[in-house]
Amino acid sequence: MAGLVGSSSSPISGIGIISVIVISLVLVTIGNSAGLFETVDGQKFLTALTLFTASIVLTTATISNDNLQDLKTGLLVHATPWRQQVALIIGCFVGALVIAPVLEILYHAYGFSGALPRPDMDPAQALSAPQATIMTTISQGIFSNKLGWTYILSGVGLGAVLIVIDAFLKKISDKKIGLPVIAVGIGIYLPPSINTPVIIGAFLAWFITRHIANYAKRTGNKEVAAKAERFGTLFSAGLIVGESLMGVVLAFVIAASVSSGGSEAPLALNLENWEGTAEVLGLAIFLFSLFLFASRVLRAKRAK
Repeated sequence: MAGLVGSSSSPISGIGIISVIVISLVLVTIGNSAGLFETVDGQKFLTALTLFTASIVLTTATISNDNLQDLKTGLLVHATPWRQQVALIIGCFVGALVIAPVLEILYHAYGFSGALPRPDMDPAQALSAPQATIMTTISQGIFSNKLGWTYILSGVGLGAVLIVIDAFLKKISDKKIGLPVIAVGIGIYLPPSINTPVIIGAFLAWFITRHIANYAKRTGNKEVAAKAERFGTLFSAGLIVGESLMGVVLAFVIAASVSSGGSEAPLALNLENWEGTAEVLGLAIFLFSLFLFASRVLRAKRAK
């Protein structure tokens, strides 16, 4: 998501895709010499081995990036490095113990796109995993010699053109206007259900930022912009973390209900004409959240 603001200090997706391509090409050579492609099981084994190896690369890159950013933040606030390192080691250990069972619960509660735990589940309700889908598709395409290189080369060409356009826009606008390549890529492979709130939030942030900047220019208060950004970042982070935690809590409820022979929607309200009412309520809550976000951020003008 860092690409949405025009930069990325954590190019994890790019590292993952490049790793899958390189590992797949290496294993293709090994598989051909060992005769593993003669059976379907051999191809599946190489695909699984590729994804497993790529997951190690991704885990290393992710933890390294996170630790470096934490240490940099600690440097800015004059934290003690060795205490940070101890906390980071504990965090890695605890995370390794927690993530696997949580993912297992999410799988049994919702399922993932292309991998549903029960045959009667609605595929539309499954959790999307676009990055995993891309990596699996690339790996299987290389092993089966059916990879759509036309689409890949088209994407490479489009990316090169967007880089040129982005550089040109930044040059003529003194870096006020740009066209980040990562933002375009995210818009292409993420579903509209995710992109639409991101676009609405971007417009809202743009209007609020302009309003705060004009207010700071009028009053000469240069600190108000930093306060507004801090308020907005904390509020947004709370929304993201809260949504994630609620998703996990609901997954536990659903998994417990299913395992005991109950419904897959134990909290559903089976009311008449509820679907239309639920959509209206959801829209109302979304609009209220936008209003609450804007009002909280604009409080920076009154904060001391």
